Parts: sequence; C-alpha cells; structure tokens
Amino acid sequence: MKKITAFALLSIAIISCNKETKTVTKVDPKTGKTITVEVPAEKSEETATVANPAIKDSLGIYYSTFKLEKGKTYPFTTYQRDTQTMSDGSKSMTGTNESTDEMNFTVNGIDEKGNYDITMNLVGKRMSASAQGKTQTIDTKGAAPSDPQQKFMWEVQKAQVGNKLNMKMDKHGKILSITGFEPIYQKINKAASSIIKDAAQTKSFMEGFKLSFSEKSLKEQFGKNINIFPVKGTKIGQSWSESENVTPDGSIKITTTYTLTKVENGIAEISIKGGIPKKDKKQAKDGMSHEISLEGSQNGTIRIDANTGWILGTKLNLTTSQKESLSDGKQSQSLSKKSSSLVSINPSYKF
Repeated sequence: MKKITAFALLSIAIISCNKETKTVTKVDPKTGKTITVEVPAEKSEETATVANPAIKDSLGIYYSTFKLEKGKTYPFTTYQRDTQTMSDGSKSMTGTNESTDEMNFTVNGIDEKGNYDITMNLVGKRMSASAQGKTQTIDTKGAAPSDPQQKFMWEVQKAQVGNKLNMKMDKHGKILSITGFEPIYQKINKAASSIIKDAAQTKSFMEGFKLSFSEKSLKEQFGKNINIFPVKGTKIGQSWSESENVTPDGSIKITTTYTLTKVENGIAEISIKGGIPKKDKKQAKDGMSHEISLEGSQNGTIRIDANTGWILGTKLNLTTSQKESLSDGKQSQSLSKKSSSLVSINPSYKF
C-alpha cells in the first residue's frame, strides 16, 4: 500500500529585512541530500517539490513511481467504521463495527533496478462492536477480554501482531512477493489450539485464517491501495475507473472513478466517486414473490506524497441502501437495510 513520508513544509515565521520568510525542507538537486533553506513566504510553494519527485509532470501528463529512502519507516494504518440500521417497518435496530489494523513498512534496501526490500511490521489490531447501548472491544494493546469468545479472538490477534513479513516491491508499486507467513501461522495455530482443543476444529479455523492472511490476499489488498495512478499516466482533471464484484456471481458491481484534482505543495490529490447503480431483482416461485433492491454511492479523497509516492491519507465514505420484500399475495414482509461506511488509510492524517 502506500507509504507515508511527511515531506515537511516547516514554516517558521521570522522577520528579516522587513520580509516574511519560511523555512522549507527540500532535496538539493546537485547532491541529492535533504536540506533546509529559508525563502520568502510568497515563494515557499514554489520550493515545496523536489527536483525529481515520484509523481512528476511530463508535458502535462503525471506519472507515478516510488522514491523511498533506505532506513526509513512509512506508516500504513487502516481504519474502517460500519454502521447499519435494519428496519421491518415497525421497529429498527442499529449497530456499529469498527476495526483498526496498524502496520508500517521499513525500507531495508534498494537494488540497482530500483526494487525495494521492505519489512512489513504488524503493530496492532483493534475491533469493537456496539449495539443496543453495549460495546465490546478487542484490542491487542489492551488486556484480554473476559468473554471466552472475545478472548479467543484476542489471543489469535495477539499472536499475529508483533511479527514481520518481508515484501519485495518494484519502483512502480508492483508487489513482487511477500514471505514469512509460516512462523506466524505456527503462533496462530498454537494460540488457537490452546483454546479450541479439538484438532479438527483447529485445522478448519487455520484453513480459513490462511485464506484471509496469505501472500495472495495481501498482494490484492495492498495492490489496490498502492497502484492508484494509471500506468499510462493522467492529466489534472482527467478520470479513470475500476469495477469490482460485490456478489460472487458478478451480478452486482461497485464502480470507483478516480480524478487527479491537483498536484501542488508536494502533494498529489485524487478525488473518488462512484458506487453501486440501482439493481432490482425479482423472483417468483411456488406462489411466493421475492423482490430485492440495492444501490449505493461513494465519495472520498486520496492524498499522496508527490516526492515519495507513498500514501499520506485516504478518506472514503460509502452508503448503501437495500430493500427486501416477500409476499404470498395475501401477506407480505419487508426489511430495509441502510449502511454507512468510512474507510481510511492513516486516519491521523488531517485533510
């Protein structure tokens, strides 16, 4: 996914020669070293970008690569909050789920082709669920819950964090490999078997865990968040779209449209729009009719450090509305679901 380097526009106001100046951090184009210089405040924006940034303009078209530094660590924390309200027409119930997955990436080395050797550090995980005035929380940085089922999940997650994976990535953000899973699987298996006891159930649990935490799943997860720019490049104001299946059969899809809105002050900003076009489905069988309607919309913003190519922050809002009814011609039942989701990468980043 994308890495953060906060390329500082450290602005300390000073009075000198009756003119306001600012101290900015930039890369010396001759030496390649990071330096700080004082410039007139009105020109500080002109010096915000480095001589050869990761996201750069070529005849009006912006292309993206990565220019990460050896020895530096880049944060990548994901946060998601889902709120769902269900109603049958007479009563309703609302529940909220939150999850935080904290990790960071340390650059160990860069080879002659520009490929990165990176350590992925699994730092912490937190989950909470709230409904009917009650909240349950599982936090690997906190104490184990007293509830047996929650304690099991805490034990499993506790065994997962504090570990490292090794990732190889090229300068364009393509993930070449992710390795180091086996020692983590062993720790998870030990934690799970100490609570489940039944060997067959432990095996079944581990099979499911490996599907969600594997080289394939992490490549897909990080690939979507790292490779945002189109390979052919894009212009300011230009859009590109992607589509993903919401249902396994592909009958319902979600479309995401990205637009490069600006590149200035060392930051590239991309807007997100799209959603799920309204989809109606009707079925009739044995005198019963079943109708389902689903639609959704999304919007958000991505900000990328134009000097490194690493993601500074993402904020995405998604709302969906689903209606379902069942009737035999005499009686009918209906149920509506409204969901609101916030997905954020590096949630501490201020937009």
